[in-house]
Formats: sequence, structure tokens, C-alpha cells
Amino acid sequence: MDRPWFSSYPAGIPHEINMNEFSSIPDVIAQTLVKYADRTAFINMGKSISYHELDELTTAFAAYLQQDLKLARGTRVAIMMPNLLQYPVALFGILKAGMVVVNVNPLYTPRELEHQLKDSGAEAIVIVANFAHTLEKAISGTNVKHVIVTEIADMLDFPKRLLVNSVVKYVKKMVPAYSLPGAVSFNSAIKIGQGLHFSLVRLTHDDLAFLQYTGGTTGVAKGAMLTHGNIVANMQQAHAWISGAVRDGQELIVTALPLYHIFSLTANGMIFTKLGATNLLITNPRDIPGFVKELGKYPVTAITGVNTLFGALVNNEEFNKLDFSTWRLTLGGGMAVQQSVADKWKKVTGVTLVEAYGLTETSPAAMINPMTLREYNGMIGLPIPSTDAQIRNDQGQVLPPGEAGELFIKGPQVMKGYWQRKDETIKVLGDDGFLGTGDVAIMSPTGFFRIADRKKDMVLVSGFNVYPNEVEDVVAKHPGVLEVACIGVPDDKSGEAVKIFVVKKDPTLTEAQIIAYCREQLTNYKVPRQVEFRDQLPKSNVGKILRRELRQG
Repeated sequence: MDRPWFSSYPAGIPHEINMNEFSSIPDVIAQTLVKYADRTAFINMGKSISYHELDELTTAFAAYLQQDLKLARGTRVAIMMPNLLQYPVALFGILKAGMVVVNVNPLYTPRELEHQLKDSGAEAIVIVANFAHTLEKAISGTNVKHVIVTEIADMLDFPKRLLVNSVVKYVKKMVPAYSLPGAVSFNSAIKIGQGLHFSLVRLTHDDLAFLQYTGGTTGVAKGAMLTHGNIVANMQQAHAWISGAVRDGQELIVTALPLYHIFSLTANGMIFTKLGATNLLITNPRDIPGFVKELGKYPVTAITGVNTLFGALVNNEEFNKLDFSTWRLTLGGGMAVQQSVADKWKKVTGVTLVEAYGLTETSPAAMINPMTLREYNGMIGLPIPSTDAQIRNDQGQVLPPGEAGELFIKGPQVMKGYWQRKDETIKVLGDDGFLGTGDVAIMSPTGFFRIADRKKDMVLVSGFNVYPNEVEDVVAKHPGVLEVACIGVPDDKSGEAVKIFVVKKDPTLTEAQIIAYCREQLTNYKVPRQVEFRDQLPKSNVGKILRRELRQG
């Protein structure tokens, strides 16, 4: 197949990857665990664990799932926690046991959590105590039989573990009361597992590794089926692409984005673990002063993030005072990087902010700019090894450079499909293996791609997808609402924010009442930031609300 971007391909990077080098994610990680056994794998809240310790802990957790809980290969196990040392232990333990990880946003409401657990069929969940009260409200409508609860500081050394957990629970009162009979503590699970025999599981590229929930390119949240082959491919592809900019066994990468998000999960949790890097886990990146203080303690070499995170950092005075002499790589994704932020980042750190592009459905990396880029270029980059990209019109015809159309992606990293949603899968994944991204893009004559707009109505808030249908469904249930429509509007902090237009049923209904109602039903980033009341909403001749007209004002 003709690939016009090959003329711009960075020197030394293979056009194709070797998919047969590794059979599964544990197969990849096993080599790292041996090669870098004594090197620090993860750091969080001042506590470090080596790759050797990671190996022992993940094996113990895998044995617990297999032998104590008696969970079968392929069982879905949910993880609901922020960036803590417990996360990689649970993650790699579940995968090592031949089971499927279902990542859950810890900020989900009971309604959102119940949907995901019920849809995935998860039989077990690892959850931080801070959010256990949410699970209590949702669990009865799900298949979850086993609950493993961890407190934030459970993997810290004594007495810091006791002190931090006590402060979080009793001083800051961050752990609402809950009742989950039969729940087991994470540390108890590890201890039990250490006394059990782990049975090695032979996994292949076809085995399911993740149900990664997303709205996809259309509709409500659904699970993208990501196989071991998908993730192994993306690890191989991205590692090959950045190989000239990183040094195996020598990097220290900042993991500020939550590992339950596909970008951080693969880029930091998988790819940098593959090359023996140390991952500095940031539990609460919203606390910028605390985040910056943590950055100053370590010889950072790499960081991934979204535009809003980079913007918040460069606008912090203390961040500007840090020593950036060891910093080598900055990768931006999840949402469009703004020119002003990229320019300021380069000025402050001396490191070019390199933009990448991907989707949950592509594991996620599909395109990355060359690591040799000296200045931000406004492009999402070039297709990575073993990846094809096309721009097509509405009739499915491939368009030449310079013409705008929907971006289609094909490669070994493209998902198997949507979990138990054959119709939704057919909509985005054609017989030719190309995935319709729903993004409108343009290819330059030199093969670089640029996103022009999004074909669908999805709103992108700080790198997280918000789907108008879900917000509208929630708001429409308010007894004071007659009609509602949802769109995205520009926002300096989050890139986009959610705005709703409401036709009142109750004339006394206020903006504050609607937002308060939404906060009970929706994760914070989905909650409308603007509410506009109207007498009527624009509609088509068949009664469909025209969001396009609302966006145009």
C-alpha cells in the first residue's frame, strides 16, 4: 500500500514491528522484571518499590485471585483507584493471572459505576476505601462477588502508613462510612497470596487484556476490547518510535495522568515499564503546589500529560524555578495541545512539547510527532510503525493531501471491537480493518496529519470524553426540565467545557438547582459549567434537536 508519509519518516525507525517477539503483556514485563530487578519501578508518596518487589507482589496477587477467590481465566476484575503503588500491583497481577482488567474512574457516581460493572460482568473489584461508599450503593445491581479494599497508604512503610491513613480517614474525613460485608483488605490479599501457588497462564495475542470504557466515537459508555496483542503492539510501536530519545533502564517518568486513562495506562504504565523506567506516580495532580514540590525531589527525565496540566505547571512560579537539566522528553495527548502552552513550556523547560494522537480504540497511540522536533508544529504527527492512515469523504473515497475528511486508522493496535455491542462495532470498524475515528483531519503533502475538527458531538474536557447524550439523559430526568441539549464550549482551563440549553417545565427552576442535580449523577468533568434557559430549542423537520445551530449561537 502507498504510504505518502514514508518520505517524512524519521531515520532509524522501522516501518513495521515484530509482533511475534512477545506473546502477551506479562511476557513483555517478565523480561523487564529480570533485566532491571534491582532498579526502582514505582515511587509514590516517598515510597519506592523495585522491579523485583513488583514481581513478587504481582505474583502474590495473581495467586490470590486464582487460588483463594477461585476466579477463572478471562474473569473481569475492576480496578477503581487513583495513582497509588497498589495500582500497578493489582494491574499486573490481574493480567498475570490471565484475567481481564476493567478500569474504573474513581470519581464515578453510583449510577455510572453500576452501569460499568454490570455491562462488563466484573466479578471482583479492587477499590480505594475513599470510594467504597459509592460501590455500596451500586453493587447490588452487578455481578461483583468479591471486594478488595485498600486504604491510600497501605503500601507505605510503618509508621507512615498508619499516620497517613489515620489523617486521611479521621482528620481530613476523606473516607465516608460504608458497609461492604465480606470485603478483604488489599494487604491481606497479598499476604494470603504469598502462601499460595501461582499457576502460570499461557496467554496469546488473541486473549482479552482490558475492557477500557469509552463513549467511543459515538454513543454511551461501552467497553473497548483491547487484547494482549493490541497492547503488545502499541508497546512495540511506541518504543520503536521514541527509542532514539530514551535510554533503557535510565529514565524517570512522571505519571500525573491517572493510570485508569488509556493514555497514561499504555504510555507510562506499559511502555516505560517495558524499557525499565522508574515511574513517579502522582496521586493528586490537581494539587499543583504539592505536585511541583514532588517534582523537585527527583531527577525527572520524561513526562506525559494533557494541555491543561502543562498549562497549570508553566503558570506556577515554583515550577519555573525547578532544575530542568535532566528533562529530555515531554509528550502531550488526550486533547489538542495549544500553541501558547507549547511555546511557554519550551521556554520554561527547554524541552519541546511533542504532540501525539490516539484513541481508546487504538490502545491508544496511532500517530506521534518525531522526537527530533525542535518546535511545536500544530500537527498530531505521523503514523507509527505498522499503522496505516487514510482521510476519507462521506462516500468512503480516499482523499488526497490537503483535503479534509474523516480520519481512518488501521494497525495491530486497533481494538477487537466493543464488548457485547456488535452493531456499535460495525459502525466504526469496517471489513477492511480500518477504524473510523470520528475526527476530521487533513494530511499535508509531507505526510503529517492535523486534526481540523471532530465529526461527532463529543466534548473533550481536559482529555476526557463527555458525550452529550449522557448529560442530556441525566438532565432530562429532572422534574423541572422539559427539554435539554448539550454542547461543548471553549474553556481556557480545560480546553472545552460542558454547556446545556434548557427549556423549563417548572418556571422557578434555577441554574444552581440543575448543577446541584448533575453533581449527584455525573462525574465532575461531565457536570455543566454553563446553563442557558430558552423558550424553545432549534429542531429539524423530524424533531431532532440541532446542536449545530446551538454551537453557532
